[in-house]
Amino acid sequence: MKLIINFARIVVGCLFIFSGLVKAIDPLGLAYKMQEFFEVWASMGYMPNIMMWLNEHALLFSIIIITVEVILGFALLLGCRIKLMAWLVLLLTLFFTFLTAFVLFSGKIRACGCFGDCIPLTPIQTFTKDIVLLILVLLILLKQQFIKPLFSVKLSISLLLITLLASVGLQWYVLHYLPLKDCLPFKIGNNIIELRKMPKNAIPDKYEYVFVYSKDGVTKDFTVAALPDSSWEYVDRKETVIKGKNNIPLINDFNFKTQAGNDTTEAILNQSGEYYLLYTNGFNKKEDKWYDDFKKFYANSKTPVYLITSDPKTAAELFLIPGEFSIPIFTCDVVAIKTAARVNPTLYLMKGPVVKNKWSWKKGKYIVL
Repeated sequence: MKLIINFARIVVGCLFIFSGLVKAIDPLGLAYKMQEFFEVWASMGYMPNIMMWLNEHALLFSIIIITVEVILGFALLLGCRIKLMAWLVLLLTLFFTFLTAFVLFSGKIRACGCFGDCIPLTPIQTFTKDIVLLILVLLILLKQQFIKPLFSVKLSISLLLITLLASVGLQWYVLHYLPLKDCLPFKIGNNIIELRKMPKNAIPDKYEYVFVYSKDGVTKDFTVAALPDSSWEYVDRKETVIKGKNNIPLINDFNFKTQAGNDTTEAILNQSGEYYLLYTNGFNKKEDKWYDDFKKFYANSKTPVYLITSDPKTAAELFLIPGEFSIPIFTCDVVAIKTAARVNPTLYLMKGPVVKNKWSWKKGKYIVL
């Protein structure tokens, strides 16, 4: 039994650490996923005011959850304060199981994001993983007497403090300088036009219709292929959606539109030669330190520069200045920009539809110069 319990401790600890670190390289990804949950629950009428408040603080909760997940994993491996840590791991596992169950059984969210964007899992896979994890955690909790600490309490706590600082430091870095490992469809080397296309093995959604008719007080359902004769009276029509498979492009709802509403996506991405795309989701004139840096970059750049934003009105005030700026401004969906630009703003070097490089504005104040 001792061997089994310690094996479970190592498996659960390593899984928590791995899961936390995979999300730590892109904490905004988890924050966006949490916002998706909050928005769905609010739309379903579950404490909408609280859900909206949580939605506004999603990034903070993302950082906290990731940090706690990593610390609890290390604590299990160290065998430190095992009773307390086992209870905390159980509570967190129950929370994760609830989320994956909601994703699986409600169908309102496509994936839970348990391992971030680097390791996408289906809802059934994540739910099964959490059930197995829950069993292992219960074993640890019930038989915790077989787990002995590896080091003294003082040393273990010191190691956990180092883990805390390292986890928070990693997340701070990627929030300012882009994820260490880019697992998103806009990563360097990807062809955006190709990824906007429907996958070759896509199975589209299908719609089935059932017509309801009545006759002599009897109501029956009929398919399109077997409608009744004219003696029946039409009552209603029911529509059922049969979900397809793999029928959403990796890059979806990604379009560049002029202020007149014209779609110029293909024209921009299909041009020959190199050009820059500056993605930004919003502006703060008092706090945007990157603005002056970008002025210098724009003044020295001999390569075309395009601004992609979800706030074209403010962008025009800042970037359409006679004698200083004359940058083409295009509007794009806010979610698409959040995916493309994990740091606001992010500069892309493109060659045709292919991403050649990308930089956070803090990376040496546009190190491309």
